[in-house]
Amino acid sequence: MTPAGAPSSTRPPTGSAAGVTWRSLLDRARATTASAPAARWLVEEIAGLSASGLVAALDAPAPQPAIEQMDRALGRLADGEPLQHVLGRWGFYGLTLRCDARALIPRPETELLVELALAELDGRDPRARRALDLGTGSLAIAAALVVADEMVEVVAVDRSARALELAAENRELLAPAQRRRLELREGSWYGALFPAELGSYTLIAANPPYLAADEWAGLDPVVRDHDPYDALVAGPSGLEALTAVIAGAPDALGRPGALLVELAPAQAEDAERLARAAGAVEAAILADLAGRPRVLRARW
Repeated sequence: MTPAGAPSSTRPPTGSAAGVTWRSLLDRARATTASAPAARWLVEEIAGLSASGLVAALDAPAPQPAIEQMDRALGRLADGEPLQHVLGRWGFYGLTLRCDARALIPRPETELLVELALAELDGRDPRARRALDLGTGSLAIAAALVVADEMVEVVAVDRSARALELAAENRELLAPAQRRRLELREGSWYGALFPAELGSYTLIAANPPYLAADEWAGLDPVVRDHDPYDALVAGPSGLEALTAVIAGAPDALGRPGALLVELAPAQAEDAERLARAAGAVEAAILADLAGRPRVLRARW
C-alpha cells in the first residue's frame, strides 16, 4: 500500500539545490522516522513521484522548495505528529483518504470490519442493500462499502461537525455514482435517523470509541495528542458507546439484519452479552489477523 497515493510521474521537479539529492533527503527521512517505508512514502509525497519514479531519480538534485518542505515535515514528525497527518492522506482498503486531526486515522484492523460487512451484504436483494455507518469519522468504512458494492446505499453518521467536514472532503474523492449512494448526517448514533427509516437497514457497521476515561492519559502521545478525545474515549467504563450502538440496533435493522462493531479485546464478553440481551438470535466475537477478539457480529 502506498498511503500517499503518489502520482505516476517519473520526472523530478526542476530548480534543484546544488549538492542535495533525493537520496540524501531519503536518508534524512529514514534517520528521523526510523522506518524505511514511512521515509519512502514521505519522500514520494514531497517529490510527487511514484515508487519506481523515486528509485530512478534518487541521485538527481532536489529543488530548494522540496528541501524546505522536507525540513518542515521532519520537524512535525520530530514533534510527535503522526506520519499520516504530515502526509495529509492515508490508505484504507485500497482507497486513499484525506487524514488529519478532525477524525481518527483509518487503521488496518478496521479493514476486517469492512470485509465482514461485505460478506453480510453479499447475496442480499440488490434492491434492498441499505447500510448504516455509525461514528463514521473520516468516512473510511462507508467509502469502502460503496466502492466495493455497487448496489449498497450507505448513511454515514457522526456527532462531530469537524469529522463530518473531513468525511465530506473524502466523499468528494469518490466517483459521482458512488457519492450518490452515500449520505452524511450529523447526530448521535441512531438520533440521526428519521422515524420512517426504522427497520429499513440491512446492516449496521460501527467503530465507536471504546476506551475508558482513565485509559486516555496512558495512551501513546502520538495518539493521545493528535486523535480527537471523543473518538477515543467512550466514558467512565469504556462501554458507553458500545452499549448504545447495540441497544439501538434491533429498531434500526430489518429482518434479517446484522450489526458489526469493532471493539477492544477486553470488551468481547460484555459485547456478546449485550447483543443477546437486545434479542440477537446470533452473537459472535470474531478475531483479527493477530488472533485478538476484534469484532462483534450480531444478527436479528
